Formats: sequence, C-alpha cells, structure tokens
Amino acid sequence: MDEIKSKSIDELKEELKDMGEAAYRAKQIFEWLHVKLVSDFDDMSNISAALRQKLRENYVMTTLKIVRVQESKIDSTKKFLFETYDGNYIESVWMQYHHGNSVCVSSQIGCRMGCRFCASTLDGLQRSLSPAEILEQIYEITRYTKERVSNVVVMGMGEPMDNYDNVVKFVKLLTCPEGLNISQRSVTVSTCGIVPRMKQFADEGLQVTLALSLHAPNDEKRRELMPIAQSFSVAECLEACDYYFETTGRRVSFEYALVSGVNDNDREAEELSALLKGHNGHVNLIPVNPIKERDFTRSDKSRIFAFQNKLEKNGINVTIRREMGKDIDGACGQLRRRHNEEGPGVQS
Repeated sequence: MDEIKSKSIDELKEELKDMGEAAYRAKQIFEWLHVKLVSDFDDMSNISAALRQKLRENYVMTTLKIVRVQESKIDSTKKFLFETYDGNYIESVWMQYHHGNSVCVSSQIGCRMGCRFCASTLDGLQRSLSPAEILEQIYEITRYTKERVSNVVVMGMGEPMDNYDNVVKFVKLLTCPEGLNISQRSVTVSTCGIVPRMKQFADEGLQVTLALSLHAPNDEKRRELMPIAQSFSVAECLEACDYYFETTGRRVSFEYALVSGVNDNDREAEELSALLKGHNGHVNLIPVNPIKERDFTRSDKSRIFAFQNKLEKNGINVTIRREMGKDIDGACGQLRRRHNEEGPGVQS
C-alpha cells in the first residue's frame, strides 16, 4: 500500500476524490500527519470513522521505532537509532544551537558511494528511504524532545542524490506551508558529487543550500578518499556548483573533512584556495570522526587552525564546524554498525 505521509495535499485531494470524499478533507488529513504528527488514523478526531477506515484500507501509516538514544554529556546533542518497518536501522542526530534546533537525517539505509572515511558505506546499500521515512525521523525526534525543529540537514547515512526523487519530495513536504513549514533556506542537502543530479537539483526551483563533499583540492587526492571521483572530476563538480548558484542564487557549502597527514598540509590549503577562488561558496572544515575500520585520524587543533588561517589569508570564506556530541558515536553510521554487531539485546 501507498505511504500516506509521502503524499502531497494535491495528491491526497485527487485520491480522496476517487474515493468519493470531499477535497477539503485532504487539508485536514495533511494537518494531522504533518503538523499534529499523529501516528495512528484513529487519532484524527475530526475525520469520520468511515473515512478513517478507507484510509486504513488504502494507505500505510509510516512509523519508526526508537531503538537507542545516546545523549552527549558535553552538550545536549542526541543521537537516535531508529528501526524501520523491515528491520533495518538508520541514524539521526538532534543538535541545539543558539539559532534553533537542528536535525541531521539519513536518506538511505547504508550507502554505496564507498567514501573511505565513512562508516555508513562499510556494509553497502540496503535500500533508499521513502519521503515518509525521512520525514518521520524529524517527527519522531520532535515527539521525543517536545521541541520544534527549525533547521534540517540531509547529511546522515546515504547519498541524497542517489535517492533523488524521494529526497526532492521530502524537501517539498517538509517546507510545505500547510505542514511543518520549515523555511527552504533552513534546509541543506549534501552530495559527494553526482554532477547530473546536482544540475537537476538546481532546476527544481528550491531555495535550499547545496553542500558538496569536496575533501580534497585535486582529482588525485580525491580519488584516494572518494570512489565517486573516478566518475566526476573536481572541475565538473565545481561547474555544477556554479550552475547551482547561478540558477538559485544560493551559495554552495564546500565540505572538507580534515584527515591527519592525508589532506591537511599547507600545500593543500594553498591549492584549495586557488581552486575555489572566484566560486560563490563557503568552506566548512570538518575534523574527521575516526572509525575503527580505517586508520584515518583527525588533524590536531593546531593543524586545523593553520589550515583555516591559510584559507582566510587567501580570501576564502571558511569556518570550522562546531563539534557536537563528540563523546557519543560521532561518525555517521557508527551507532548503526555497533548495534548490528552487538545485537538487539544491547541498549545504550
């Protein structure tokens, strides 16, 4: 059956019409799903029992089960492990900032991109998530924390551009005025650099931020870290970023995970500065989260600051990502992998 939470208001109107129901019911149902965040058709108190029965017969109500919640002792960051309907696991992170609450969501169960420093990709891709399953991560966290989410980043498990249609629909549902109505400018979607999808995304008419996982200033180094670089060069990725800016007016965020002795020396900072000069974007330096399956280690603080200073002196807009929840399973996919290894009987 279809997932009702993946339906737009217009889709619901058409399908309700086919059921012989009034079109205005679509807005009521949509509000129950995306504003009041109900998880059962019977909670829709202003919907008749007969219509609720029709909904049960035609749709499934997507839910996620909270399996673990890890809370940082350093800050208020919470990492959630959810179980999907088919017994798979995904991760999401809730973070508090002065400008509001932010949630990082997953778009796939696992990942097939193979980035060398990422735990999400170690077991490959199981499947992509539906729009409803991506939304439900935010809804379940909202129910748990009882606080509104104001910012969303699609940077969890998976490659969003490898689940393109579902991610685009998720963004439209998330930012729909009749739903949670989160500003599109408060949504960031990341990609490791699937160039055709980046250009297609630019043409969607959205105002979200696009984040490119760059992580190296040249093709040779990038191919060592990211298999996708075999398919798309740095120059092609930057051309797609320029197209995104020209089409949407939105600056691109260049994500750069600093790995000690791999991509963090002064020469690479100079090369990165020259590469990005003239491109409308912002560099986000990320101290890499080590994973036990790889021998990568994060750059020390002095090296991170030296890299930042080199970029700034060369006129590049740069910040160091604030580390949140670093005392819990920090690397994306790490909590899921540990849970799978330990088995369902172990709780955090």
